[in-house]
Amino acid sequence: MLTTLDESVTSPTTDLISRQNLFETEKQQDILLQMDYVLPIGEDSQFEAGYRGTFEDEITTYDLEDFNETVGGFIPNTDLSNDFTYYEDVNAFYTQYGNKLGKKLSFLAGLRLENTRLTGILNTQSDFLQEFSGEVDLNFKKNYLGLFPTANLTFEIAERENITLGYNRRINRPRGWFINPFPSLTSRTNVFQGNPDLDPAYSNTFDLGYLKRWDKLTLTSSIYYQHETNSFERVQENTGLFTTDGIEIIRSIPFNLATNIRTGAEGSVMYNPNRKMRFTGSFNIFQFKSDGSFNGRELGTTNTSWFARFNSKITLPAKIDWQTNFFYRGPSANAQTENKSIYGLNLAFSKDILKGNGTVSLNVRDLFNTFKRQSYTDTPFFTSDNEFQWRVRQITASFMYRINEQKKRGRPGRDDDDGEGEAF
Repeated sequence: MLTTLDESVTSPTTDLISRQNLFETEKQQDILLQMDYVLPIGEDSQFEAGYRGTFEDEITTYDLEDFNETVGGFIPNTDLSNDFTYYEDVNAFYTQYGNKLGKKLSFLAGLRLENTRLTGILNTQSDFLQEFSGEVDLNFKKNYLGLFPTANLTFEIAERENITLGYNRRINRPRGWFINPFPSLTSRTNVFQGNPDLDPAYSNTFDLGYLKRWDKLTLTSSIYYQHETNSFERVQENTGLFTTDGIEIIRSIPFNLATNIRTGAEGSVMYNPNRKMRFTGSFNIFQFKSDGSFNGRELGTTNTSWFARFNSKITLPAKIDWQTNFFYRGPSANAQTENKSIYGLNLAFSKDILKGNGTVSLNVRDLFNTFKRQSYTDTPFFTSDNEFQWRVRQITASFMYRINEQKKRGRPGRDDDDGEGEAF
């Protein structure tokens, strides 16, 4: 992880800039339990029911060392080190029923009852923590119960052409680092602190879609409207605290914004000219409008952005598989921060050898080393330029040999909305 910060307010002398080592480790354990029951009813209808439980334990350890001029080395800073344990248990019971009405119209309706239990335990106390936390509950337990309906209608215009109308309600739970109350330093004048008071965000989405298939080409498109309540937003604020040389410390903290409305259109094309080639491209453009305030300041904004993806798989001579994945996200902005565009290109080559029992592969992630988040923040009390890169260009070569096991063909994965999943 590479992070650089260019602050608009600097120290009078470079001697005041502290030297620090930061070690952050995360241990995570996930358990998934799932059961499904399917009951066909006649030729055109089907009933389904099931249970899905996910149980996550996550321990994040944050250790910081300061350089001590007297000893000529780094020593632990216990006041800025902490250990946070986070539990997330989700139990869901769901059912759905589908039926075909006549030759053209079919429907699918479902309902999910979901219970979420979140527990956070901060194992470290310090004077630094108390300065930032105030009345924040450092050890917390939360319990949420909700119903989430789904409904879809499909009208077949022709054998390979249909129109769909859909509705669903979803929950977006805050992740562990968003609710970890211990303030972590991104620089000596900038602090990020999670908010244990964050509640889940809930969204209602309506979409109208169109699908058309040809022999080698498939076209899908849709327009959608999403209304989200309690949506998450990060805000920067002055803390009233200062460094030893008088520079004010700024805190970044997430909170629940009132509403977030997103309206957009998306389309994708899949082209299979022959058995050795497959190309897929997608495009999504949307406008989002947020409305809310924090500590008396209005933070509503309206902005338009877009993202696009391209994936391909080609079989080269000598039966070498070549995969390409390209992602681009356009610039966006909220009330305080402007995010620049971001893009990245991944490549992968693989070939089966040793009568199909072995596979050699070469993967290149972020070929041009461009997948960097760049943003500019402007507030009444400070401005900052930020650049974040999770990893630099990575090249991996691997060999796999299978003993008494046939090669497994992976199923197509689900793309994430933010487009930052890796293809290979």
